[in-house]
Parts: sequence; C-alpha cells; structure tokens
Amino acid sequence: MISGGFFMFTTVVTLVAGTMFVMWLGERITENGIGNGISLIIMIGIIAALPAALYNEFGLVSNLYIFLIELVVFALVVAGVVLVTQGTRRIPVQYARRVVGRKVYGGTTQYLPIKVNAAGVMPIIFAQSIMFVPATFATFFPDSMGMQNFGRWFTDISSVTYNVVFFTICVFFTYFYTAIAVNPREMADTMKRQGGFIPGIRPGKQTSEFIDNILTRITLPGSIFLGFVAILPAFAIRAGVNQGFALFFGGTSLLILVGVALDTLQQIESHLLMRHYDGFMKSGKLRGRS
Repeated sequence: MISGGFFMFTTVVTLVAGTMFVMWLGERITENGIGNGISLIIMIGIIAALPAALYNEFGLVSNLYIFLIELVVFALVVAGVVLVTQGTRRIPVQYARRVVGRKVYGGTTQYLPIKVNAAGVMPIIFAQSIMFVPATFATFFPDSMGMQNFGRWFTDISSVTYNVVFFTICVFFTYFYTAIAVNPREMADTMKRQGGFIPGIRPGKQTSEFIDNILTRITLPGSIFLGFVAILPAFAIRAGVNQGFALFFGGTSLLILVGVALDTLQQIESHLLMRHYDGFMKSGKLRGRS
C-alpha cells in the first residue's frame, strides 16, 4: 500500500515533469512550426473534447431539428466572436513629406488600427479566477449554513447571481487590461517621432487624449460583448443544452479557439506570401521553389 508521503512526492514529480515536457514541446513547435506552440497545444486540448460533447448532445436530444438548430446557433456565435475579435477602429494618420537627397519620403496616409476587443481572453480568465475566491473562502466555515449557501452561489454557473457578478467583473477587467496593454501616450509619441499626425489634431498631448477617448468609447461595446460571451453558456444550459456542449458556446474555450485559429491562419498566410515573393524574385516564377 502506497503511503501518503510517497504518493504526494510521486504526484508532484509527475506534474512537474509533465509540465516541463509540455513547455519544451510548445517551444519546439514555436521554433520549427507555425504559430505559438503553447497556444496550439491548449487549442488542441479544447478541440479534443468537442467530438465527445457533440456525440453526447446528439444522444440526449430527441429531435434532430433541435440539434441542427443548436449547431446553427453555435456557428452564429462563432461568427460573432470572429467579427468582434477582428473588428478595429481605423484612425487616419498623415505623414509629412520629407526630401532626403533626390528622394521624397512620406506624404502618404496610413491608418492606426485600434481593436474593439484589445484585451482578448484575459478579462474572462481574471474573472474566473476571482469567482473561485468566495467558494474557496466558504470551505473554511463548513459548519456555517450561510457561508455554504454563499459559496454555492458562486459555483452554480447557471444561477442569476453568478452570471450578474461574472458579467460585471468581465466588463471591469476589460477596461483594466486595455488600460494596461494599450498606452495612448506612447502611441502619440511614436507617431510624432515618425512625422505623423492625425488630421485636425495637434501632435503630442492632444493626439494622446484623442486616442484615449476613442479607445474608451470602443472598449464599451467590446467589454459588453465579452461579458455576454462569458455568460452565454448559462443561457445554453437553461435552454436545455448539455453542460459539456454548452461550455463551447462561450467563455474561455470559444475565445481561445477563435483567437488561436485566427493567429495560425495569419501565420500560414504570411509564410505563403514569403514563399511566393521568394520564388518570384529568385527564379522569376510566380510559384515558390520546391
């Protein structure tokens, strides 16, 4: 019979060794493959559970038309997440014309893209981490019925209390993480050093305030949509969808799938363009060299 100390030791060693192997494998994929290796491994782990969830949902649904409606709704949700993830607000930037020797540089109009959802999946991850705190705190008072009920409010993902708090925290952390990740003052200074300016806005402080106002406005619909995606599995469960399949209707699983898939497609497209240009310039053919 294995003692408790030996079991804990072997468990810790196994978890550490497995984590190090997965990290090493992700780094090798990043170096020799396409895209971020760790993100691809996480995405594959999420996709691996999708066939079983679809099979269980198909077995539980008595009517085939209901199952088809669920698939259509799932496709619409994925399409909406893709649109919001790719959605940007383009700010026109005019660059001053410079004459260097006999060449003229600048004088063109480019666009500064600001994402509607600049925070990505991080607000939902932060919100889920915070939602575990009340339930964990309630375990310290096993004899208190009030604390146990308080903890159950934050563990039932289909309850109204859980979803209201979860939605509010997601909106808050979307603004919080966007304020950390996007720095309007740095963007304005970089634009000023490169000789660029927004038409009608003075470079420097006014440009920074202009970008900050636009960022605040477009973050509001992005945060509301992100909060709605976070609580969408609860609506799916209340509509009769199996919990295993309902979790794919929103939350971190869907956002990670969409984000990693879009990033991988962009990486593949960039590799194809590099191969196309390399073959065109070196061999004089449109196709890349074999």
